Amino acid sequence: MEELDLTSPTAEGRSVLHGRYELGRVLGQGTFAKVYVARNLRTGKNVAMKVVDKEKVIKVGMTEQVKREISVMKRVTHPNIVELHEVMATKSKIYFAMELVRGGELFSKIAQSGRLREDAARSYFRQLISAVDFCHSRGVFHRDLKPENLLLDDAGNLKVADFGLSAFADHVRADGLLHTTCGTPAYVAPEVIGKKGYDGAKADLWSCGVILYVLLAGSLPFQDDNIVTMYRKIHRGDFRCPPWFSTDARRLVTKLLDPNPSTRITVANLIETPWFKKNPIPKPILSEPPSSQTKKEGEEPERMNAFHLISLSEGFDLSPLFASGETLREEGIRFATKGPASEIVSRLEELAARAPGKLRVTKSSAAGVRLEGEERGRKGRLAVAAEIFAVAPSVLVVDVKKDGGDTLEYLRFCCNDLRPALKDIL
Repeated sequence: MEELDLTSPTAEGRSVLHGRYELGRVLGQGTFAKVYVARNLRTGKNVAMKVVDKEKVIKVGMTEQVKREISVMKRVTHPNIVELHEVMATKSKIYFAMELVRGGELFSKIAQSGRLREDAARSYFRQLISAVDFCHSRGVFHRDLKPENLLLDDAGNLKVADFGLSAFADHVRADGLLHTTCGTPAYVAPEVIGKKGYDGAKADLWSCGVILYVLLAGSLPFQDDNIVTMYRKIHRGDFRCPPWFSTDARRLVTKLLDPNPSTRITVANLIETPWFKKNPIPKPILSEPPSSQTKKEGEEPERMNAFHLISLSEGFDLSPLFASGETLREEGIRFATKGPASEIVSRLEELAARAPGKLRVTKSSAAGVRLEGEERGRKGRLAVAAEIFAVAPSVLVVDVKKDGGDTLEYLRFCCNDLRPALKDIL
């Protein structure tokens, strides 16, 4: 397939990524990637399109880091985490269509204005803890939390980014601990430096404590030109809170920057502290549902172009190249069938009627359906969306994904109900 030359405009003066994304100005450029503003031609919404040179990534041995970041971002969807919309690939490039976050880094805000008022710091810190706790509930540990990796959107909402150093719960060794020393020195927990193993969740909370200190003080708690001396201060928990810290803020920072991980405060206890609970907590700003735009009743399945096929193909998809086997489980079921679309929709409707707990059926079009549970689960009502695309006059591709609710509940539904119901056409 012909590669896209991102530097060459079309006849209309625009660069278009295989008919799906119109590329705009460059937002940033690094050794292995460029990031563009891009517009989804189907929805009209802007995204950040990160274009990675696959050959350079492989050459310097960063494949695992890219794989890890993709796998993590597919697993964690949260209002305070930068969203990965889709990942596409050709033989030489990887394309990340990501949420466009325009407000810059939290670090820049601190650098410009110095320390923040406690109410402003509390607002950002609550959002940070919400995102970090969600990651931990999904078995993901960030391991490089710092203001430079916290972005702000147009409304001032915090978004956690850069999961390149993160780890999964199944990366722990037989002792139940992680052992890779990583992170940014001023924000890293003492047990990570100690190289005897560490709990990823507790190490992340230490970093959150450093971030809270920086928000309130405008400076780092552990500073020294000599990194060895700085590490000694970190191991001892040797820091002082400025006099303008409130009593409750001082207590919370001290509990977070406890050098003993076994006595360091947990998220469950943190959210009950007076400082964290002070003033009403605003309702979370929810991201828009990832479902496709509504089509008119009776409309034919959307036609797939070549780039759709590349992103779904076993030969070109990132799943076998850059992701673990669980990515397929996380993304649901994708299969080709000779249709017709109405038969697939009817099959899903029959499944919904007899599924345990019952599912309510909503048609997004004549060739699309959404199933939503009537009972609330651990993470809300389970919702499953099925999109049907026409590849050829007699061939359809059906893409079934989680559209809401708890992932474990969704995976059980796929294994116990959905796959058996569709086994003859999968």
